[in-house]
Amino acid sequence: MVVKGIRGAITVSENSAGAIETAVMELLPQMIEKNKINPDKISHVIFTLTDDLNAAFPAKFARQNLNWEHVAMMCFHELNVPNSLKMCLRILIVLNCDETFCPDFVYLKGASNLRIN
Repeated sequence: MVVKGIRGAITVSENSAGAIETAVMELLPQMIEKNKINPDKISHVIFTLTDDLNAAFPAKFARQNLNWEHVAMMCFHELNVPNSLKMCLRILIVLNCDETFCPDFVYLKGASNLRIN
């Protein structure tokens, strides 16, 4: 068994708990579905927010809405790099998987220009 990371990002409409929850619950289910993730195989999840987003912890919404009470999750701020994308939530799911697993990354809304799939 190996460990691999699955990246995803989405822009958030405003700095409010409701907007952060909406973004988490739009991005995370797509990451899960695209990669056929079994929560029991998740090692941990890292959420990052740009410094203009601080109204809520994104992990809270995964815990509440997906019942991920036993998944280790942490929330951090992204580096404040000049001219970088604002109002952005990023998620890194670290997954225990077999060597043949090929992660499918998900970038939504304004974050779609961060990476070309």
